[in-house]
Amino acid sequence: MDGAELRLPDSKTGAKTVQLGTAAVDVLKATPRLPDNPYVITGRKAGEYLTDLQKPWRRIRKAAGLDGVRLHDLRHSFASDALEMGADLTMIGRMLGHSDIKTTSRYAHLKRENVKRSTDQVAQRISSALTDARTQA
Repeated sequence: MDGAELRLPDSKTGAKTVQLGTAAVDVLKATPRLPDNPYVITGRKAGEYLTDLQKPWRRIRKAAGLDGVRLHDLRHSFASDALEMGADLTMIGRMLGHSDIKTTSRYAHLKRENVKRSTDQVAQRISSALTDARTQA
């Protein structure tokens, strides 16, 4: 917890370290622990970790009213939020543990409202420039 890192000995692309934000570390620190288990998210067997998140995720989704949301959708939301906050694709890829920026570009999507707002801002700038040019002519 002190390093705010999650060390995955095995993932789709091999062993990797994932950086955790302060809010995530706070949640993990606040999670009650079992005295005989070193893991934060425990499995059914004593001293073991949880190996399948699907059943707990279904319960969490139902309680949160997120019936159609897949666990993997959270990675897409994380990437999209990072993009909208100004992180570039290289940084987002590092945060997600991607080695190829093409993969990251499939994760990070701009929300429609932000595209619309940016489009309006550019259109307004062009309109103002044209109005200024006509005024000066």
